[in-house]
Amino acid sequence: MADRVYNFSPGPAVLPLPVLEQAQRELVTLPGAGCSVLEISHRSKTFTAIIEAAEANLRTLLGIPDNYRVLFLQGGAQLQFVMTAMNLLAGSGKSADYVVAGTWGKTAKKEASTQGETRVVWDGADCQYRRMPRQDELDLNPEAAYLHITSNETIQGIQIQQEPDCGDVPLVCDSSSDFLYRKVPVERYGILYACAQKNAGPAGVTVGIVRDDLLDRAPANLPSMLSYKKFAEAKSLYNTPPCFGVYMVKLVTEWLINEIGGLDKMYERNKEKAGLLYAAIDGSGGYYRGHAEVADRSVMNVPFILPAPELETTFLSEAEKVGLSALKGHRSVGGCRASIYNAMPREGVVALCEFMADFAKKNG
Repeated sequence: MADRVYNFSPGPAVLPLPVLEQAQRELVTLPGAGCSVLEISHRSKTFTAIIEAAEANLRTLLGIPDNYRVLFLQGGAQLQFVMTAMNLLAGSGKSADYVVAGTWGKTAKKEASTQGETRVVWDGADCQYRRMPRQDELDLNPEAAYLHITSNETIQGIQIQQEPDCGDVPLVCDSSSDFLYRKVPVERYGILYACAQKNAGPAGVTVGIVRDDLLDRAPANLPSMLSYKKFAEAKSLYNTPPCFGVYMVKLVTEWLINEIGGLDKMYERNKEKAGLLYAAIDGSGGYYRGHAEVADRSVMNVPFILPAPELETTFLSEAEKVGLSALKGHRSVGGCRASIYNAMPREGVVALCEFMADFAKKNG
């Protein structure tokens, strides 16, 4: 559409245009329902079909084994930081291991510490959070309640390349900012969770994938709304779920299956887009400088700086004028950042690369 910008926001982020158009067509009257998806009961047959289809699509895309529950939760990753600890750590008599590779790993560890003892098995502070740890750098406890990682640090623009080996200790992952960007070996994880507003849908719904044997780890006195077991038993309908958000997850996953052709195809697209943008940075003669070490660069979030802060201000202003939106870096690190999630079209990345080259030529 002519009046839509290329939205590089880190989240809530760009959604596939065909998904938005379908939601627009169906917003007033959902086919077969006689009313809007915003109005139907979460106990109705219509919504049951929606939530079951969303789960089925996720299972198809990720190859989720039968011994895992797919939960639709609320509260975003921020709630999962403490909910995982409430279910697996509190009352266990154990400590939990945390990889602190950036802002969100640090926040996850801080929140979990309210529920029990936590250990940092690797901290990237010494390298300014420019990379992920290697396996032999992890100070793992074989008796830990779990090992928590963040697969993609949105602010620092670094991403794991391979899941760590933690033996029999459950691996828990905040996958919020790279969920569904490629296939992952779900069987390597105990819990994989992701807020939807990066790659899977709008803000307001969170996907949790939880291995069956971990459901019984929750303390008996845990409030029902914070219990994975209660949500699993109720098939995510313990209370009124974010119905519209679940509906949008259904549409996004249908888009991934039917229009993209699955996550292998999506990954190829994502790698190509990221390759174009990193080539623009690396080929600028130092005018643009990335944050992450090359081996751990994120395919989803690309932070970079210009030679001077005043140039960054001009860059952001002029980019907005030509429809390249939300490129400002996170307030904690500054600079610029392009979030190029699944729904960012290749054309948007090409337009950004061309703008960057032209800006450097005029302001170098």
